[in-house]
Amino acid sequence: MAVSGRGPYDPQNVFAKILRGEIPCRKIYENEYALAFHDIAPQAPVHVLVIPKGPYVSFADFSQTAGEAEIAGFTRAVGHVAASLGLEDHGYRLLANMGAAAGQEVPHFHVHLFGGAALGPMLHRS
Repeated sequence: MAVSGRGPYDPQNVFAKILRGEIPCRKIYENEYALAFHDIAPQAPVHVLVIPKGPYVSFADFSQTAGEAEIAGFTRAVGHVAASLGLEDHGYRLLANMGAAAGQEVPHFHVHLFGGAALGPMLHRS
């Protein structure tokens, strides 16, 4: 179900539960600002989610309200994960959905990291 990408933050969303350890994940990396784990329904050979540890609904919320250390720590975590998975040699794609029209399903900001194969066009064309 698509979400608006605007507040308020729902502390019962699936990613908040993963951060609290209530739901398990296949963790790849964690630092004080971010958690990275495998997507449960991968759309590419490598499909990882990177989420900030703070309660941000979307990129809009994160970019406007997170502190500089959080933004830098999160961004560096995304880069670290891509490098540690060996995705830099062949390339990868980052995707963050914001709002219903973009298909955001979880009201917690997250970045999809795709790689491991040719990914095709940026957007589906009908």
